[in-house]
Amino acid sequence: MKLRSRGNMRLNHWLLGVGFLLWMFSSAAHTSVLPENAKVTILYDNYVHTQGTKADWGFSCLIEGTEKTILFDAGTRPEIFWHNIQTLGVDVTKADVVVISHEHGDHTGGLWTFLEKKKNVSVYVPVSFSKEFEQKVKAAGSQIIRITAPQEICSGIYLTGELKGRANEQALIFATSRGTAVLTGCAHPGIVKIVERSKAILNQDVYFVFGGFHLMEHSQAQVNQIIEAFQESGVVKCGATHCTGEQQIEWFKQAYGENYVPMGVGSVIEITK
Repeated sequence: MKLRSRGNMRLNHWLLGVGFLLWMFSSAAHTSVLPENAKVTILYDNYVHTQGTKADWGFSCLIEGTEKTILFDAGTRPEIFWHNIQTLGVDVTKADVVVISHEHGDHTGGLWTFLEKKKNVSVYVPVSFSKEFEQKVKAAGSQIIRITAPQEICSGIYLTGELKGRANEQALIFATSRGTAVLTGCAHPGIVKIVERSKAILNQDVYFVFGGFHLMEHSQAQVNQIIEAFQESGVVKCGATHCTGEQQIEWFKQAYGENYVPMGVGSVIEITK
């Protein structure tokens, strides 16, 4: 049994690699950019930006102004998820599709009440998500789409495909004329790895990186190495939150100065085409 399991794992890794290469060759010189400006509103986060909202461990945001409105992750506790949505006056049921970065409860907790309110939506997840998760989505009257290689889900919006890590994860990327913007849930495979993958997918520098970086146990020297890697990939703006770590967020703020983008529940981030 162990031999068979390891063989399946090697085969899956090989197929993911082949899928990425095939996508690269087939999409070369055919990248579309955002037709309009996008607006990202943070609905769930460890930190509060707008008075009256509640902070809690988890992450979610709503992406509007794109060809399809996208709910990215869904926080932890449904009651806090909906409190923040109502306080911010956001109509989350406008979402055409859902993207879940990885199968952890602090990114999926509010999904099930959302699917009760909004039927027949496509939920994009990394290919390794459990069968139980898939069954719950289908039982709620929606469809699950498992992602292996990079994929464009609407004009100018791409998914990285599943990356391996402590938790397998996908990130969302915006193609703009200024460069690539990368949105992460927790960055379990490594934030630098995600940035490098995103840069390769669209064959352009990464201009902006934001979301959870999962660096709570990283030293200042290690964070500085990540910042240097960002700079090599062309990252001009940065916004770190959720699982990044409070001290680690301060180091990113110090490094990026006026180019650091504040995060937290209620923060609205403009992604210009």
